[in-house]
Order: sequence, then C-alpha cells, then structure tokens
Amino acid sequence: MDAVPAAFTDLRHDLHRAGYYPELVADVLDVALADEELVAYLVLPETTFDEAEVRRHVTVLVLTPTRLVVTHVDDHPADSDNPSASASATTESVPIAELRSVALTHVIDSPEKHRAGDAASEITLAIGWGAVSRIDLEPVACPDPACEADHGLTGTLTPDDVVVRVSAVAEGAAAVRAATAFARRLNAAARGR
Repeated sequence: MDAVPAAFTDLRHDLHRAGYYPELVADVLDVALADEELVAYLVLPETTFDEAEVRRHVTVLVLTPTRLVVTHVDDHPADSDNPSASASATTESVPIAELRSVALTHVIDSPEKHRAGDAASEITLAIGWGAVSRIDLEPVACPDPACEADHGLTGTLTPDDVVVRVSAVAEGAAAVRAATAFARRLNAAARGR
C-alpha cells in the first residue's frame, strides 16, 4: 500500500495488539480489500485447546462501503507429515446487498438492574448470507411421561456463515463494546442496501 489510510493504520495496530501473525493478517486483508475504504472492523483473537494442543485463531471482520470481508487465520503445528508449522489465511468478500441476516444476541447479567446504555456481558454476532446454515434437531417432547411413541423431531435452521462470540469475562468489556459498535455499523449498512 502506497498511502495507508488512518483506518487501516488503526486496524494494523489492533492486529499487533492481538499478537497473532499481524503482518500475515494485514497482508491478506490488503489483498481482499483491494484499496476499498475501510468503514469499520472487528478483530477477534481466540485460543482453543484441541486434545493436548493449544491452537490459536483470529477472525477479522471488515466492513467497507460495499462489502463485508471475513478473514480467518488458523495455525497448524508441525507433525510427522509436515515438519514445520504453518498457517492458513482465508478471506471471503460478501457484497452488502447479499447479506440475509445480522443476528445479535445480548447476554445481560442481572437484567432487573439493567439501565439504558448499560453494556451486555456477552455478545454473539451471527451474520448470514446463505452460504452455510446449521440445523439443530431434537426429539419432540410429549407431555405424557408414560408415552413411548415417536413424535418426530423439531428443530431450528440458523444461518451460520460466520458466528463470533465476545465475552467481557474472556476478552474484556472494551471488546464487547467494540463488537456491539461493529454490529451497529453492519446493521446500518445492511439496512441501507
């Protein structure tokens, strides 16, 4: 990039603060953004435990005037087939006009004490554009405890193109506020399409 806009400089700073291959993430984002203006972004580093391994990931959501750019980076430890560690970085660009849903779940501790403007303790943001859906099925419950009949299944179909969860306990209250602000900007962009 010849002249780096201030928003990309802020994003790069947050990538370095996340500490997960920041230059790699910035490079793949630069390619995906293709010099389009950055309106808002959300950086979500995550550490998971898989059997005896610690694995790190980062998801970055970037809103431009015309697209949502989703970036996910995973690391892959060395093993018998691959003698050196590697990382895979995937970007997907979704036109704002293609967004089908922006679902936001706010978890509020002590809801009886909630006052206007209080932050949630946790936010889950689910963004759907029709590429992936999840079906959750469960047996239909019968009110008769002695009933042995099969009443079939019931369930929900949930868009699952990208789902991110941010918790004040794990990531801090500032991260929850940042996720909420990003969701507000994304909702405004989706509304305006």
